Amino acid sequence: MNRKDFILRSCTACLGASSVATVLSACATTKFSTGKLLKDGIVIDKQEFLIKESDQHRLYIVVRNEALVFPICVYRFSDQDYSAIWMQCAHQGAELNVAGEYLQCPAHGSEYDNRGKVTNGPADSNLRTFPVTINNNELFIDLRKI
Repeated sequence: MNRKDFILRSCTACLGASSVATVLSACATTKFSTGKLLKDGIVIDKQEFLIKESDQHRLYIVVRNEALVFPICVYRFSDQDYSAIWMQCAHQGAELNVAGEYLQCPAHGSEYDNRGKVTNGPADSNLRTFPVTINNNELFIDLRKI
């Protein structure tokens, strides 16, 4: 039995068939983008959310640009609804990890939802977020408040 079959059979027994698809999609490779840095923000193409050879969209993209101290996680809720979250923990400043619908701090375990709201401490404040404007097929993340 190969690894994929083992995971599928094990998870199916524990979670049920409908939950397995959700679990496996959360394990999809993270998409990174450098974006296009402008004077007041960064632009990314909405097409980057499309999964290759599919009509499905990624939950999020991580924007890493050498001009940024920390990456920005951009979640897609619909074609007109996105959130852009600064990936620096509000507790002690560690870089966060993305785990599907939430972000987690590897240092002390704080967790945040996909809108940047703290859901589990020790952090007691929400993450910094940025306004996202949609212009045709581009997302503009306004960075003027960094």
